[in-house]
Amino acid sequence: MKSIFLILLLTVNTVFSCSPIRGMGSRKSRKLTPLVFKQHVPNVLENTLGASGLHEGKISREDARFKDLIPNYNKDIIFKDEEGTGADRLMTQRLKEKLNILAISVMNQWPSVKLRVTEGWDEDDYHSIDSLHYEGRAVDITTSDRDRTKYGMLARLAVEAGFDWVYYESRAHIHCSVKSDSSQASHSSGCFSLDSTVETEDGKRKSLADLQLGERVLSVNSNGETVFSEVIMFLDREINQTREFVQIKTDGGALLRLTPAHLLLLWKPHSHETKYLYADQVEENDFLLVNVNGNLEPQRVTEVRAVLSRGFVAPLTREGTVVVNDVAASCYALVNSQTLAHISFMPFRTFKTIEHWFNSGRNQNSIDSKSISKQNGIHWYANALYKVKDFVLPDKYLYYKK
Repeated sequence: MKSIFLILLLTVNTVFSCSPIRGMGSRKSRKLTPLVFKQHVPNVLENTLGASGLHEGKISREDARFKDLIPNYNKDIIFKDEEGTGADRLMTQRLKEKLNILAISVMNQWPSVKLRVTEGWDEDDYHSIDSLHYEGRAVDITTSDRDRTKYGMLARLAVEAGFDWVYYESRAHIHCSVKSDSSQASHSSGCFSLDSTVETEDGKRKSLADLQLGERVLSVNSNGETVFSEVIMFLDREINQTREFVQIKTDGGALLRLTPAHLLLLWKPHSHETKYLYADQVEENDFLLVNVNGNLEPQRVTEVRAVLSRGFVAPLTREGTVVVNDVAASCYALVNSQTLAHISFMPFRTFKTIEHWFNSGRNQNSIDSKSISKQNGIHWYANALYKVKDFVLPDKYLYYKK
């Protein structure tokens, strides 16, 4: 079965690959502008969706999460380690990656200079209660020669290295931080919180945690009308993992939690047209389409904020859309095109149709309900698409390039 899917998948990739392949051709160099004192990039607060995200709690050596902190022994980085415990070397995987990139940039910018870390993971309560130093997600840095005239450019190099928040905090150092590794997982797929609900064909509300393959749930067709559509796959499903979600409220009382890279159906009041938008790009006073007695009506967004929640699930319907907590949404994420995403799953939809013909005399719902209890993680077909999307789609369609 999988061999058939791979052949179909290659067909889809051929459709996508008519675009130029990333990385080919020349790239013009651009002049880097140093940050000024007290400037931070991006220009939002550190613990927000647009920067390094929510504080997830202090990590101590006795904490179960301590094992997730890894030491950085990069010889091109000088660690001050004034405590003498090696704490400054401990950090999350994402912070380590960005720090190592920055170390190379520093040596390229100033050949005789190295990157210096003055403060990393903190276990001694030296910072404010919500500091990301306690989670191994923040560092304070200087250059090895401690030349303060270089710090503005050092901050700019940190931005270019991919840190999620860079702050020219002090005349004595630059503060840098990153999103949590669990938060990054929510940016690599698209899901709804596990306690979200959908409406089934019999008019009942059902939690996504209990939803089963083969059930028909309220969705939106290509004409913008509500219809019931069969759930043919769970793109991703995990009941125990904690992730960062975007929580959105409307003036009509609708509340939805979904991961930042998931697509939502946005309504434009001036033109009365709709478009799909990533959840973390939705802003207050935007309009979402909300189901009211079987009709989709625009409701104004009154709140957008980040929250942590345990468990997530991403159902895929034949329509490629789903109404969750009464809010109209796409089933897709990561790719900023509902059309392209829906085309990429055409082989799977075709297979499910053929499978339905062969099993027309059997209780397919019973078969599917047994299989869903075994799924934990990303469906193999969806995972295959995630892996090839960077190579076959131009940057403008990709979430991390938004």
